[in-house]
Parts: sequence; C-alpha cells; structure tokens
Amino acid sequence: MIADLIYDVGLHKGEDAAFYLKKGFKVLGIEANPELVQHCRSRFRNEVANGQLRIIEGAIAPASEGPAITFYMNSDSVLSTINRNRAERTEKLGHKSECVVLPRVDVADVYRSCGVPYFLKVDVEGADHLVLEELKQQPNRPQYISVESDKVDFDEVEIQLGLLRDLGYRKFKAVQQQRIPGSRVDTTALDGSNVAHVFEGGASGPFGDDLGSQWLDFDGIIRRYQSIFRDYRYFGDDSLLAKFPVLALPFKAVYKLGTGHRGSLPGWYDTHASL
Repeated sequence: MIADLIYDVGLHKGEDAAFYLKKGFKVLGIEANPELVQHCRSRFRNEVANGQLRIIEGAIAPASEGPAITFYMNSDSVLSTINRNRAERTEKLGHKSECVVLPRVDVADVYRSCGVPYFLKVDVEGADHLVLEELKQQPNRPQYISVESDKVDFDEVEIQLGLLRDLGYRKFKAVQQQRIPGSRVDTTALDGSNVAHVFEGGASGPFGDDLGSQWLDFDGIIRRYQSIFRDYRYFGDDSLLAKFPVLALPFKAVYKLGTGHRGSLPGWYDTHASL
C-alpha cells in the first residue's frame, strides 16, 4: 500500500480530487467521459504538470469486452455507464445517453503499475464491482474504500458488502450523499498543516478518520441498509410517492416526525469500509 496515494475512480469534474490534493495526496484519477477528462486537465493543470495528479482516460470493463468499450454518455454526467440496462433505466427517468466508443481500462494493470492506494474511491456506474474484484489478486489492500451503494436492489448491496468482507474489511459506514454539498470539514494534510474544505456539488465527501459517524461491524451495516431500503420503498425512484410528488412532501414530514429521521429522503449512500 502506498501511504500518500489515492485512486479517484470516477474522477468526474474533480469534485473529490480537489479535496484529496488539498490534503497533500498524490491522486490517480480514472475517467471515461472525454469531456470531463479535458475539464480536469484544465482545472488541475498545475497538479498534472507537477505529477501530483495523473489522469487515465477510458472505460473500466471486463477483459472479455475487448479493447474498445461502448460507453453510454448520459445527459446527466453522473449517470454515464458501460451498462446498457442502467442506461435504459435512466432514460426512462428522462436522462438520455449518447453512445461513444472508448478504450478499455484494465484495472489489474493499473494496480500492478501504480500500486495499491491508501484510499480507493469508486464511483463508476455499473463497474464498481470490477474495481473491487481485482483487489483479490493484489498482495495488499487500501486502508479505506468508499463505493456507491445500489438504491434499487438490496441483494446487490449485500453482495457488495460481502465482497468487501471477503477482501478483509471489518468496519463499515453508510454515508448519506445528499447532505455532502456545502458541508465543511476541518482536517490535517499529510504534512501536518491544517486544512479547511467546503465540498462542492457532486463531491463524495470526507473519508477515513474525517468521517464523524460510528463504524459498524458487518451485521450492523446490514441492519443499517435494511433501514435505508425501507426509506427507498417509501420515497425512492420506483416508489408510489415518486409518481405523486404532491403527496410526497406531507408524507415525508409525517414520516420524519414519527420516526425521528433526520436528513433528506430518500437520498443515496456510499459505503465506506476500513481494514
């Protein structure tokens, strides 16, 4: 494990990389969307020039897909994916995709050539599991991992958590993402200096010791996601209330009052794991 290295898998517009770079880490960003790659090369031109940020362009996909990958570049860039079913699902919600052909990124080669990072952030719609699976072949593990959790299929969440457990992770947190934009963290950089950071829209937020909530064991995180999926059933994309937004606001208010729930409903979550 390389103690000063972070992988930002799903670099997007650099919303997370900005925080990691401020903390003094070296960052390896992987991004499929060619427009976002150019955006980040411009935004972080100094960090790219001095080697603090390296950007790998292409789509993460299985080797069986060959060297060229069909990428569904969505009108809402956070929903872009290599997964056709996901693209069709988001199109039903009003987000159309454009098909582009991109080079395949071999995650195993990235691990071998660049090393295993201290923190691995994964947010690549439909390919998160590939990034985690390839860790099985590595002699070391990142100290911390964050990965977006599914909000439709609870079985997928259980599979993802099981994979993290098989990789050796024993502590977990479910972090609500809707409350991240505009939130502030006061932390320290690698050199010991103080760092204050306000997270921009689209950011995943803090990680590791900068997370404020309590770590849970495996059984605890399963129970937490069971509670979260109850909220998804009531308020999620496929819920009855989603079809009748006029009814949703008063129902949410009554639900929060009755359950003591704090924060946005239903939101979406990242799973954080620690060795």
